[in-house]
Amino acid sequence: MTTFATPEAGQQSTLTPRLIELAHALFEAERSAPVSRFQTPEEMREALDFAIPKTGLSPDRVMDLLEDVALATPRTASRRFFNQLFAGRHDIASAAEIVAVLLNSSMYTYKAAGPHVLIEKELGEHMGRKVGYEDGEGIFTPGGSLSNFAGIMIARNEFNERCQQDGHDGSWLTLYSSELDHYSISKNLAMLGLGRRRLRKVATDERGRMRADALREAIRRDIDEGAKPFCINATCGTTVLGAYDPLDEIADVAEEFGIWFHVDGAFGGSTALSAKHREHLKGSGRSDSFTWDAHKMMGVPLSCSVILVKDKGLLRKHFSESASYLFQSDEDELNHGVKSMQCGRRNDCLKLWAAWQHLGDEGYARKIDRLYDIARSFAERVKNDSRCTLSKEPESVNVCFEVTGKPSDLICETLRQQQKSLVGYGIVEGRRVIRAAFVNADIEEADLDDFFDTLVEVAMTLPDGDNAI
Repeated sequence: MTTFATPEAGQQSTLTPRLIELAHALFEAERSAPVSRFQTPEEMREALDFAIPKTGLSPDRVMDLLEDVALATPRTASRRFFNQLFAGRHDIASAAEIVAVLLNSSMYTYKAAGPHVLIEKELGEHMGRKVGYEDGEGIFTPGGSLSNFAGIMIARNEFNERCQQDGHDGSWLTLYSSELDHYSISKNLAMLGLGRRRLRKVATDERGRMRADALREAIRRDIDEGAKPFCINATCGTTVLGAYDPLDEIADVAEEFGIWFHVDGAFGGSTALSAKHREHLKGSGRSDSFTWDAHKMMGVPLSCSVILVKDKGLLRKHFSESASYLFQSDEDELNHGVKSMQCGRRNDCLKLWAAWQHLGDEGYARKIDRLYDIARSFAERVKNDSRCTLSKEPESVNVCFEVTGKPSDLICETLRQQQKSLVGYGIVEGRRVIRAAFVNADIEEADLDDFFDTLVEVAMTLPDGDNAI
């Protein structure tokens, strides 16, 4: 019988062996079957009992259920997962995540979180310096979408300082972003009550980067029509192509019109760690706020996102609320609840800090460089195979391509159902293409060979189809 002995009892919890057994079962499954068995939702419901019982189950039975769920879950840490902008597993970061769960600290005060507040402060300032904020600060959020939300909200409040107290005055505020931006930008405008129609989608060039000339033209046209431009959002690492908007050129436009400049670097922000590739972020220090997801290229467990601001004090200015029942000691600099959108907030900083302690700046630079090398190596395979068409030269770690004459969406779905690999598709210039994201630095050349050869082999068994949409 599994028991949950407390530390006061002076006994080691007998739950620990079951956790270790579950982890070993998962690791073995990732090795022997890198893609979990395909099941429809109906088959999944039949195989696993999700209903909440009236009478509680024994810890042993619950651990059995947890193992069943774990083994049925898509295996994002395997070397056959290319579907999302996160993948792989960093052992030290995963261990730190477990420690954070056991500690169960909330990050609103130094009194409650102790050293973790200092860790978060150090990381925010260190990451800020990496993007050119010499006196900036940062706070962890539940994900890149909400980091973008925070940046846009600050931009709105800076434009209209009465907004926090009196609400939006109904003026016609407009935000400018790439036509290839992340969907969170439009969604955040809706959540802020400004409206999706206030988003101006700016044309991109042949590499998928926002055109500064089109941006300037859109702003001038809106001003002439009575709009009030309040924010420009640049994307560093678009979701499909992985393109980087030209930050220096966009900063010139932002300064010309006096508009808040936010950078969505959720995907590509980690490129700041690489001396070889950080040219993609040239001009980032001229922005006002910056989103950076460490759970993407940096490989720490989900979720691990930071909103960085160039000027220290901005977070407190826009997120602080008084609460005598909570903020009872220590200066506000160490009470991070006055800088955050949240009150109760999980400890997402420990896993990143542990991974960075292990790799250091130099190790992370090598990791980012390797991801770029992997993507370029795969792109060469595509270019050298007459059956395939490379959509674009890769801008970062995404490779977009077609198996010529074969439907990309059907290829991806067949690979999933046949338990061969997980990869997704996207739209590039009106065509449905396979989008392979290479964010697992443990991938080797043999893995690339196997993935590519299997994908093309499966594609050849499928009926012909046009990927034009």
